[in-house]
Amino acid sequence: MPATLAQLLARPELGLRLLTPSAVGDLDAPLSWAHSSELPDPTPFLSPGQVLLITGTPDDVEAYVGRLVRHGIAGLGYGTEVVRSGTPEQLVEACTRLGLPLFEVPYRTPFIAVARFVADRLAADAYARNTWALRASRAISLAALRPDALGAVLAELARQIERPVALIGADGGLARVAPAGAVTGAAAAALIASAEPLLRSRRRAAGTAETEAGPFALQTLGAAGRLRGVLAVGSEGLDQAAQQVVTGVVALAGLALEQSRATDAARARLRTSVWRALLAGDRALAEAVAEPVLGSLPEAPVRVAVLGGTGIAAAADWLENHDAGFFARDGHDIVLLDADDATARELAGRFGLRGGVSAPAALTGLAAAVAQADVARARASAEHPVPAFDDVAAAGMLALLQTPDARAVAATALAPLVAADPALPSVLRTWLDADGVYDVAARRLGMHRHTLRARVADAERLLGRDLSGFAARADLYAALRAAG
Repeated sequence: MPATLAQLLARPELGLRLLTPSAVGDLDAPLSWAHSSELPDPTPFLSPGQVLLITGTPDDVEAYVGRLVRHGIAGLGYGTEVVRSGTPEQLVEACTRLGLPLFEVPYRTPFIAVARFVADRLAADAYARNTWALRASRAISLAALRPDALGAVLAELARQIERPVALIGADGGLARVAPAGAVTGAAAAALIASAEPLLRSRRRAAGTAETEAGPFALQTLGAAGRLRGVLAVGSEGLDQAAQQVVTGVVALAGLALEQSRATDAARARLRTSVWRALLAGDRALAEAVAEPVLGSLPEAPVRVAVLGGTGIAAAADWLENHDAGFFARDGHDIVLLDADDATARELAGRFGLRGGVSAPAALTGLAAAVAQADVARARASAEHPVPAFDDVAAAGMLALLQTPDARAVAATALAPLVAADPALPSVLRTWLDADGVYDVAARRLGMHRHTLRARVADAERLLGRDLSGFAARADLYAALRAAG
């Protein structure tokens, strides 16, 4: 490690002598450099952790030492017999009072000797850390050749840097921890919570997390749009060499996760084949193909959920790691067979998807169930991303008129009424709600029944149709409902 002030003072060939009490300052703090300057204020040219060497006496000793302390200078060396004999007593007193270690440098010891000792130790430390980084990287690379490449790489990284390492999977769960048990309870929950926005972004990103197990650095794994997880590494006290090793592991872990994509792709194709066999009504074939790899198909009745959106790839990864029933990719959609719509709603919230859910159906009636799910999906919104067909059906046939197409047709059909009298559509709606009974509708409208008859007659003239028949009245009522 770098030199410390205690080590510097212990070198007999330098002949340095500590003038302040040993309790002043931190004699074991690592030194970043040794520098000499006779400027009244050298702090703009110094960095924290450095040793400053001087030969003259500052004009304002108290202010001079205070500036050095505030700047984080590790120690002050005074060279004697250059400007004056011995070290000024007022400098010793100020350093003692303000907490700055002060040592005396004899005339026979050039300042360059002090600087060289610090520089040599820094160079030796850098060489040692670089050598360690090479050895650690080699050990991690060899670990990547083991059968469980990802687990071996993470375990070796934790051993080399002596920090906990965790992997949060694409599904947002804690997939691996090294060493075992190093991250549990509240610390695990904090990591998962911090990784969630990174996974949601579906972009390559980095972050940090504060946990009971200490601070962690977070880095996404995988390509943008298809993240494979988040690597969490205990970051307290990691130096540059250790960070370089971690950077290499990010690439190796990403590669190990990407190697599983071929298997994932094969499973996805198998799922799609099973789904299409079910749609075609060939349940025996679907079960024969699914059983060895995907397990048993769900028992009927099932609900069919059809979901779409930009996050379906991440959603498929999440489903692959959860026991959420049978699912498959069908074109640009994900199809789920489940007993309820809980999983579909969770996917919609987690990955920003929209879709619809069918009514319960048998495995032999999936085509009709898909049609129901599509009907429900047409009514999806930000507030209700996964509506159920049951709710659509319960609202009745007229609820199906709440579509942009229906509203456009209704607006065109009612345009003559609105142009003649904007209040006329409301009058007709009240009349039709009263089953065309003039007395009842007139009372509701607060007008004479003869006046209402005249208004209906005006509507017939404007629309060019007779409203005495059921079909014409039903068509007008549908237009009024669609127009809102």
